[in-house]
Amino acid sequence: MASSPTSLVFKVHRREPELIKPAKPTPREFKLLSDIDDQEGLRFHIPFIQFYRHNPSMHGKDPVKVIREAVAKTLVFYYPFAGRLREGDNRKLMVECTGEGILFIEADANVTLEQFGDPLQPPFPCLEELLFDVPGSSGVLNCPLLLIQVSRLKCGGFLLALRLNHTMSDGPGLVQFMAAVAEMARGANAPSVPPVWERHVLNATNPPRVTCRHRAYEEVAGSTSSILTQDHLVHRSFFFSPSDITALRRLVPPHLSHCSSFEILTACLWICRTIALQPDPNEEMRIICLVNAREKFNPPLLPRGYYGNGFGLLAAVATAGELSRKSIGYALELVRKAKADMTEDYLRSTASLMVSKGRPLFTVPGTYIVSDLRRAGLEKVDFGWGNAIYGGTAKAIPELASFYIPFTNKKGEDGIVVPFCLPSPAVERFYKELEGMLKGQLVS
Repeated sequence: MASSPTSLVFKVHRREPELIKPAKPTPREFKLLSDIDDQEGLRFHIPFIQFYRHNPSMHGKDPVKVIREAVAKTLVFYYPFAGRLREGDNRKLMVECTGEGILFIEADANVTLEQFGDPLQPPFPCLEELLFDVPGSSGVLNCPLLLIQVSRLKCGGFLLALRLNHTMSDGPGLVQFMAAVAEMARGANAPSVPPVWERHVLNATNPPRVTCRHRAYEEVAGSTSSILTQDHLVHRSFFFSPSDITALRRLVPPHLSHCSSFEILTACLWICRTIALQPDPNEEMRIICLVNAREKFNPPLLPRGYYGNGFGLLAAVATAGELSRKSIGYALELVRKAKADMTEDYLRSTASLMVSKGRPLFTVPGTYIVSDLRRAGLEKVDFGWGNAIYGGTAKAIPELASFYIPFTNKKGEDGIVVPFCLPSPAVERFYKELEGMLKGQLVS
């Protein structure tokens, strides 16, 4: 089920932004980020949003006050978030733990949850009001690392929107922090999972040794262009129900029928997006999968409680003509092979590549990035009002990246919401290809 842009407009009354400092004194020190954390492609702020229903059992409790106090207590344990990023030699990033705090905004929105519609999925109306860009706050260096805005809704529910400096954490790392805030909000004195820094675990070898081919970081013509070219771009999202995933599975050749939902969905979206963009048939198209290292290795590579970026970027490459002409099985095999390349050696090699090449950006031309947040658990963060109805990224990264976000619709179906952003002429073509696949028509 596709989202359509909503014409919903409402007013948000915001108080002055404030800095929330740790509730107790914290160490003053410098902490180095890992060589995976500080790559160019993570030097931006990523927006997330969580929607919560009114809960009669919390009568008299103000979500703004509860969350504000819980954040201050949690920052005692996660004190690097209260610091500021600095840059050293060879573009190395480090946190100066200054205790200055994170940005926090109290707000009231003249709207109810029901008015946002069902399914509740991006793009969200008035997002710039629900997650206000405080002037001077969105730099990577010397700026707050987190911005949180809690907006009370007319129906008694609320929403929490936040913006994270991506060099500090990935989705699972952010959820670990937010889960700790939620525990404190419900009365805990300390997080049940103690935070672990240990960013050196994902550092380059000394001297750096690049032992693998990194197709996600290849230099191709035009890769110096800016990621975000926002002319005439359209934000939409698609809800894939279990029956939609089953329909896509029917298009898969028998020898690949054991593939995961992630692999099948990724292959199908890669094909549909390529056809929609109408590139030259000889142009190289890349799909880059973010593969989480947390549960990948035995024994684990990352310690429990690690909240840095713990993933590798794995790329599959094909020409636009191949993706348009060949069967879904072709794209699916490429996605599977790319994912299988994720090893400890590959991550170390990535870290070494970053150090030896000046922390380059991933390849941009012809690239589509997918990040699977279905197991991250943002929707399970409970401040006392129950689970979020929606918990995930607030939008796609324009022209570049989509996220797989878990969502339960009104029918009780557990599905996947995928936000995407494409130039306006490509959107209808994308829908047409996707609808064709869901109806069992193989790509011509």
